[in-house]
Amino acid sequence: MPAFLLLVLFEKWYGWYKGNDTVRGMDMISSLSSGITNVTKDVLGLSITILTYDWLVNKIAIYHIQSTVWTYIIAFIVIDFAGYWVHRIDHKINIFWNSHLVHHSSEEFNLACALRQSISVFIRLFTFLLIPAALLGVPTEVIAIVAPIQLFAQFWYHTRHIKKMGFLEKIIVTPSHHRVHHALNPEYIDKNLSQIFIIWDKMFGTFQEELPDKPPVYGITRPVNTWNPIAINFQHLGLLIKDAVRTKSWKDKLRIWFMPTGWRPGDVAEKYPVYKIEDAYNFEKYNPASSTLLYAWSWVQLSVLLLLISWLFGNLAPIGSPAMFIYGAFIFIYVYAFTELMNRNKYALAWELIKCIAGIGIIYYYGNWFGANKVLPWINIALTAYFIIAFVATAWFVLVDFNKEDATAVKTITAQNV
Repeated sequence: MPAFLLLVLFEKWYGWYKGNDTVRGMDMISSLSSGITNVTKDVLGLSITILTYDWLVNKIAIYHIQSTVWTYIIAFIVIDFAGYWVHRIDHKINIFWNSHLVHHSSEEFNLACALRQSISVFIRLFTFLLIPAALLGVPTEVIAIVAPIQLFAQFWYHTRHIKKMGFLEKIIVTPSHHRVHHALNPEYIDKNLSQIFIIWDKMFGTFQEELPDKPPVYGITRPVNTWNPIAINFQHLGLLIKDAVRTKSWKDKLRIWFMPTGWRPGDVAEKYPVYKIEDAYNFEKYNPASSTLLYAWSWVQLSVLLLLISWLFGNLAPIGSPAMFIYGAFIFIYVYAFTELMNRNKYALAWELIKCIAGIGIIYYYGNWFGANKVLPWINIALTAYFIIAFVATAWFVLVDFNKEDATAVKTITAQNV
């Protein structure tokens, strides 16, 4: 996490230094918050695998390859092949798009947006795509080592600062390839689905080169219009549920989940239209007005969140269960509260109150902040003061600062109209 944060901040500085800043502040905070929720869910193990690789390799292996460098190379290739198909399924089928939408939700393209990862996957289904590795008897331990390496290797190419890379464009996924993938231009949608080796796209007909006369425009055609990563994770699922309930056709109620991404029943689409970007070069990015103070306060909130999450990850074993799940739930409430404030949502005050009560309640119930007082004797006082200050600050933003911004916006619109 510290390494990712430093690289994200470096890209922000580099863009400013070069006069080509590709990182909007609030968007970056939203992306970092999304990464925190994702890694929290994964660390707490909040998902079920229907078919584990360990079971698979024990049942169907016809050969047991020795643990050499070739074992790791084979594992890497098989994981990348499986990743291509999981990625393709995510893009093509309605229900699976919900788990991937968050990664494409940013209307920018930078290292921070790479951290937008799902928290909505609770059942993992696609282990069977690792059958080639299981048949060769690639050890479970090798898969466990290679899989996160393959995932981390997908971080670096989320940038606009690296142009085309010569002969490497023919072998690996480059920033140019992935800019295409994140674009909402009609000619770029659902292209370049490979994760490390671009060969899979070229083999299976999903490759698209970045065109000089078609600059990529980033985001999704049904924009999320929120900085709240938790809301983004369940936005598409919410629409599917509402459409399934609203449609009069029982056939549509059942098939909506497995139809191509974006498909809606005809009667529902007509009665309850959803905004969709038709012109990639003519739409307004999500950018609610925010004061300098709100921007600065959002960074304060994120900084405290990073400190809290670092304590959880560094002390998972002594914190134990069920306390670590209570900690995780608090992290999600925290993220929801401060990103709703970033959205200028007045209900952020209610969420901040819930966060304040939960935080102080945890200290009161356990007598400390999950054992942190052993290292920091003053932590109870500091956190209690922070929770109260955060609630007061949120109240000020909602009741005072937002009204000032709204008045300024009205004046600006009036002046433009005149």
